[in-house]
Amino acid sequence: QVQFVETGGGLVQPGGSLRLSCTASGLAIGNHGVAWFRQEPGKERQSVACMSGDTNTGYYRDSLEGRVSISRDNSKNALYLQIHNVKLEDTAVYFCAARESYYCTIYGPQNTYIYWGNGTQVTVAS
Repeated sequence: QVQFVETGGGLVQPGGSLRLSCTASGLAIGNHGVAWFRQEPGKERQSVACMSGDTNTGYYRDSLEGRVSISRDNSKNALYLQIHNVKLEDTAVYFCAARESYYCTIYGPQNTYIYWGNGTQVTVAS
């Protein structure tokens, strides 16, 4: 059984940084395209960043590039997302997900990501 668990959410002040973690079980994430998504209040879920299998190259939604960083530790079977200079609009539920494919996609169909965590809430407020 594949399971993803996101942690690291909470209350963050604007301008701060946060690091989210996603621990996977039942699936070796190094062999799969993985991604972070987020769903802001009242909006559709959107991709944030992704990484193809067995690479250290991240791909980012254009509007977030430069402020976010995706990374992976295959030895821990974990995926991370770091957000710098956090803004109010970063308030969202953040999800990690994986595809069967080796390759990730930022703007492709979300339903190609078939393994999902339940999400972690990030609230940005002063």
